[in-house]
Amino acid sequence: MQRVDADVLVVGAGSAGCAAAVAAGRAGARTVLVDRLPFVGGTGTAVLDTFYAFWTAGERPRQVVRGVGQAVVEALERREACYWRPNTFGSGLGLTYDQEALKLVWDELLAAAGVRVLPGAVAFEAAERTGHTEVGVAAKGGRLQVRARAAVDASGDGDLCVLLGARPLPDRELVQPATSTFKLANVDTARAFPAQGRRPLRAWIQEARELGYELPAASGSMHPTPVEGLVLALMTRVPGPDPDDPDAWRAAEAAAREQVQACVRFLRERVPGFERAALVWTSPMLGVRETRRIQGRRVLTEQEVLAAALPRDTVALCGAPIEDLAREPTRWVHVPAPGFYGIGFDCLRPLGPRDVLLAGRCFSADHGAHSSARSMATCMALGHAAGLAAAIAARTGTCAAELEPAAVRDALAADGAVVGPEQLP
Repeated sequence: MQRVDADVLVVGAGSAGCAAAVAAGRAGARTVLVDRLPFVGGTGTAVLDTFYAFWTAGERPRQVVRGVGQAVVEALERREACYWRPNTFGSGLGLTYDQEALKLVWDELLAAAGVRVLPGAVAFEAAERTGHTEVGVAAKGGRLQVRARAAVDASGDGDLCVLLGARPLPDRELVQPATSTFKLANVDTARAFPAQGRRPLRAWIQEARELGYELPAASGSMHPTPVEGLVLALMTRVPGPDPDDPDAWRAAEAAAREQVQACVRFLRERVPGFERAALVWTSPMLGVRETRRIQGRRVLTEQEVLAAALPRDTVALCGAPIEDLAREPTRWVHVPAPGFYGIGFDCLRPLGPRDVLLAGRCFSADHGAHSSARSMATCMALGHAAGLAAAIAARTGTCAAELEPAAVRDALAADGAVVGPEQLP
C-alpha cells in the first residue's frame, strides 16, 4: 500500500471539509482531502444551490459567518454567479448560486492553499499511533495509507471517528428525512414567482392531495436559479438512510427519484408558470440532513440554541432557526435575541480519538440543535475552526484533544472568522 504523509487529513469534501482543508492549507499544513465524489463541494454542489445561515433572521440581519465562507461568497460574486434572496418562512437571507461556478471556486481555493485532493476515495480503516493517525484510503488506482499528524472528520456520517472507535450519540428517535432536489427548465418565472407574491406551495400541495395526487410532503420550496427559466425544487422526502446499510441507501435513492416524477407531474398540471416545464436534472446524490452525530466532549443542546448561549470556547456562530423536518408539518423555531448562538470547541472534539476533530453535520449536537446548525454556512464555519485547529496541532505537536480553545479562537479571529459578538457591526 502506497504511503502518503500529511500534516492534516480531511475526510469529506463538502462545505465543512473544503473549508477545513482550505484553512489548514493556508496555515501552512500539508493537507490531503478525500471524498467519494469526483468533484468537491458535497451537498453544496451536488444537491443544493443556496447557502443558508451566513446571516441572522429578523429585521436587522447580521453576518455571523465570514472567514473561508466569505472568500467563497466573494469569489461567486466576482463571477456574477449568485444573488441574495429571502429564505423560506422568514429565516433570513440566502445566497443562491450557480453550482458549476461553486465547483470552480472550491477548486481554486483548494489549489491556492496547496491542498492535495483525492476524488472518488473513501476511508476504510484507521488507527491512532503515537504522534499520528493512519488511515487506509481506497482511491482510483489502488489503496493508500495516509499518515497524518491531525485529522478532520467532515464525512457527514462520522465515518472516520467510527473507524477509530468513537460513539454516535444515542438519541436517534427522530432523524431528519433526506431529499433529492431537481431542476426544471422552461419555467415562466414571471407567472411562477409574481412580484406581488405567489400562493404558498403548501396550499397547492394540499389542494392537489385532495384531488388524489400522491405527493411526498405537505410542504416544500422552490426558487429561480441564476439561469433564466431554470428553477430548483426541494419537494421530496425519504427516511434518512442508515450509513452502514448500502441496501437502505439504494432504496432511498430510488424512492426519491420516483417522488421527483410525481412532483414534476403535479407542478406541470397544477401550478401556474410550470405548464411547459421540463425536468433537466436530479441531484446526483441524496441531500442527507442527518445520520450519525458523534459524541463529543460536550453536546450542543436545543436548550442552548433557544437561550442564545455563547460558551467561553465558542469557535463559530449560528443564527439559523431550528428547522426540524422529522415532524410534519416542519417545526420552525427562531433563535431569540440577539438572533445567534455559539458553538463551542468541545463540540468538535470527539470522545475517544485524540488527534481527530469533527466538522459539519456529524459534530456533537442533539437532534434539535442539529436542526439549526446543519446549515451550510455554519458547516463552513465549523470546518474553518476544525481545519485551523488541526493545523495548529500538527505544527506544535499537540494532540487536538489537548489544544487550548483560547488559542484556536485567537487564530480564527486573526484569520477573519467570527467567534464572538464583538466582531459584529
